[in-house]
Amino acid sequence: MKIYIVYDSEGGHTEQVANAIWKGARSIKDAEVFINHVEKTNVHDIADADAIIWGCPGHFGTISAGLKTWIDKLGHIWSRGELVGKVGAVFCTTATIHGGIEATMLNLITPMLHQGMVVVGLPANIPENALYGSYYGLGVTSPIEEVEDPLTQSLYDKGLELGEEFGKHVASISHALKIGKAQQLEHGLLPEQQL
Repeated sequence: MKIYIVYDSEGGHTEQVANAIWKGARSIKDAEVFINHVEKTNVHDIADADAIIWGCPGHFGTISAGLKTWIDKLGHIWSRGELVGKVGAVFCTTATIHGGIEATMLNLITPMLHQGMVVVGLPANIPENALYGSYYGLGVTSPIEEVEDPLTQSLYDKGLELGEEFGKHVASISHALKIGKAQQLEHGLLPEQQL
C-alpha cells in the first residue's frame, strides 16, 4: 500500500506536521509512505498511490500559492480518472487559533472531491482529537517565531501528536479499502478499471 504526502511549508511548521503524519502512517503494516515538498513532487508520481495526503499553511482561509499551483497541474490525472476511489486526506497549519484552519481544509478537500477521491477526516473517537476538534483533516495552530506563548506551543505540540494518529488513521482506512477492493475484484463484484 502506497501513501504519498505532499506539503508546502514556508517556516518549517507544516513540514514538521507532515513528518508527524508520515511517522504515524508508516507504523501501519504494509504501508510504504513517501513524503515530499510540493516543489520536488511531480504530479504524476501520485497516480499509483493508494492514498494521497496533502497540506499547507493556511493563507487567509485558503490554500498556499505553492500547493494551489501544484494542485492546478492535476488536470491530466483528472481527465483519466487516475485518482478515482483513492483515499485523500488534508492538513494545514495557521499562526492563530482561529486563523482559517477549517476554511483552508475545506478548500484542500474540494479538489479531492473533483478527482473522485474518498476523503478521510479525523474522527472524535480518536482520544487525542476528542477535545482538539480537528474533524475535516488535521489543523494545527503553529507558534509564531519570537513570541513566547505557552498556549500556542501546547496546541502545536498536541497537533504534532495528533499528526501521528492522523497518519495511522488514514493508513488504516487505505489498507482496509485496498483489501476490500481486491476481494471485490476476486469475486467479480468490481470492474477492473475501478481498482
